[in-house]
Amino acid sequence: MSDDRLIVALDVQNAIDGLKMAETLGDTVSFYKIGLGMLTGGGLALANELKGEMGKRIFLDMKLFDISATVEAAVRGLAQFDLDFLTVHGDPHVIRAAKEGASGTNLKILGVTILTSLDRADLDECLIRDGAVPDLVIDRAGRAFEAGADGIISSPQEAAAIRALPESQGRLIVTPGVRPAGAASGDQKRIATPASAISNGADHIVVGRPVRDADDRKVAAQAILDELATL
Repeated sequence: MSDDRLIVALDVQNAIDGLKMAETLGDTVSFYKIGLGMLTGGGLALANELKGEMGKRIFLDMKLFDISATVEAAVRGLAQFDLDFLTVHGDPHVIRAAKEGASGTNLKILGVTILTSLDRADLDECLIRDGAVPDLVIDRAGRAFEAGADGIISSPQEAAAIRALPESQGRLIVTPGVRPAGAASGDQKRIATPASAISNGADHIVVGRPVRDADDRKVAAQAILDELATL
């Protein structure tokens, strides 16, 4: 049985490969993430097919960032596709504009805090203000919630502290950077296992390469579901 706490990232080249992967996983997976990497490869068409033809839930990971009017217009256009989650940067003006664009629909706006592939050295290079990464993530999460975000994206290592924020009540925490025990971390720097991410307060975990690159994708996804079932 599927469990929509698991979101599988369709990090493949195009919609044809994405559809094949979804067909292989079948009823095991009910929720998929489609990101920027597939935008020019038919990502929106795939989202519509998975949603309309296969009854899957869809997380569109676009991480939108622009002036308010542009974000609002972009989100209004995307909201017509009846998707479930959409990411934007967690800056308050972006969140407010995205919520306005999604008004009247069921689309949930998720604010990105700090990418799970970044550490303090990366933030220094980008001239981001001083402070420990977890503290900055928690601060950005709180501001995103105050601006109206339906949820936030953070690494599983910060999930517990974000869940402790009063503003997080009734909001979603979605955690990428999740790796089953023994899996390679790849370019992710702030990771945790599926069970620990959920135990720390995440509502959904996003898993990509450990399923995509497995010899048997369905078996890999089922192993994660079995781990979640123990909670």
